[in-house]
Amino acid sequence: MKVDKSFISRKRWNVVLILLVLLLLLSISFFATMGSADITLNETIKIVSSKLPFINKYVDKSSIPDSHQFIILKLRIPRVLLGVLVGAALSCVGAAFQGMFKNPMADPYIIGISSGAALGASLIIITGLNATIFGIRSVSLGAFIGAIASTFIVYVISRVKKRVPITVLLLSGIAVGQFFTAIMSFLMVLHSNDLTRIIFWTLGSFSGKGWNELLPIILPVFFSIVVLNFFARDLNVMLTGEESAQNMGIDVEKIKILILIICALITAMAVSVSGIIGFVGLIVPHIVRLIVGPDHRILIPASALFGGIFMIFADTIARTIIAPTEIPVGIITSLFGGPFFIYLLRKKKRSV
Repeated sequence: MKVDKSFISRKRWNVVLILLVLLLLLSISFFATMGSADITLNETIKIVSSKLPFINKYVDKSSIPDSHQFIILKLRIPRVLLGVLVGAALSCVGAAFQGMFKNPMADPYIIGISSGAALGASLIIITGLNATIFGIRSVSLGAFIGAIASTFIVYVISRVKKRVPITVLLLSGIAVGQFFTAIMSFLMVLHSNDLTRIIFWTLGSFSGKGWNELLPIILPVFFSIVVLNFFARDLNVMLTGEESAQNMGIDVEKIKILILIICALITAMAVSVSGIIGFVGLIVPHIVRLIVGPDHRILIPASALFGGIFMIFADTIARTIIAPTEIPVGIITSLFGGPFFIYLLRKKKRSV
């Protein structure tokens, strides 16, 4: 009797996703208890459960201090959830870009998105605009506009007739990114009073972030990730080569443009609230690929889940390692990502 290998693969994928979801939920519960205030896991579960429909009437939180409830509901839970969302966003974009560019060192910022976001945020910081539009702070809005603008400029430069060659796209991204970085550096020299705030933003941090940053982007990011998953089969075919994919009836240029737009939007939304957090979109897809393989149908959702876990782990280290002082989470992810990037370079060098 023959066993359907695709059925076995899907069954294995389901098991992996279920385990990752459970690990994510446990991570959220555990890391939400960590901080300068001593709040137990049992108290955290009671506080969160008291806000859930149907089960809240069975929860007694009368013995829990109001200060603990405020810390969990207003500070830690939204921060942890924001970390999960940003980590998931950057990781799934990294997985998609590595497949589309066929480059193991591709990450969400490879086409100049980070430089555009940094320049947009810097301009808002320098001009001193503190407006809030639809609940979104002006710095976040400036970063989002800058990220989208840089992607659009890179795309326009890279377009050759009706095609967007991958090599030209990468080179354009590097050039535009360096140009925007030079402008930002020039502005930092002219406005040294805002230097600390700009640098802190470019290092990435969830400090002071809460529901106001989380709520405007949670649904757009979630649905964008879901839409990105619809292109998983196309990414699988594109790994065999663009010519082969075209012979199989895939409109490669159209797919590349759609993936580029979706990934740019996801990254722009993530960067707008967290600043630039490097290496997450680079290392997480590689780790997940070792576990589940290169098939994007499982790689993208698994990367999103594992990326969320990795991000809240890194953020917990950032806010507790020298408590009560916080360090930018981008420093922690770079400490993990730097050695991993060197490992990839050495591995690629041996294969040449």
